[in-house]
Amino acid sequence: MKTVVSSADAPAAIGPYSQAIQAGQLLFCSGQLPVIPKTGDLVAVDASAQARQVLENLGAVLKAGGSSYVNVVKTTVFLTDLNDFAAMNSVYSEFFPDAAPARSTIQVAALPKGAKVEIEAIALKPA
Repeated sequence: MKTVVSSADAPAAIGPYSQAIQAGQLLFCSGQLPVIPKTGDLVAVDASAQARQVLENLGAVLKAGGSSYVNVVKTTVFLTDLNDFAAMNSVYSEFFPDAAPARSTIQVAALPKGAKVEIEAIALKPA
């Protein structure tokens, strides 16, 4: 059985997808963009600021699904420029200071809204 999870504290889906899906004890979070939930605007063009907003949005979805950063087991990071890796990684390490999840980082040609960073996650939902 699957359950749709959503949060008003994260940007609304801009297409035919859910912010997250819970399946059993797993929470599959869609990629989050550096969008301010209340306005729909992209944050500054700086990769660090974008990474911070992305991770805050992801945190809101995790919370809505009854999980948190400490329960994240896998992330995928999409960057439009791998030269932004260090800036993203610095912010990322603040959100995952211990026992960081498994992660893939991929350079892509473009992201929606002209974003530089997008992050998706899979987390456990504690019983």
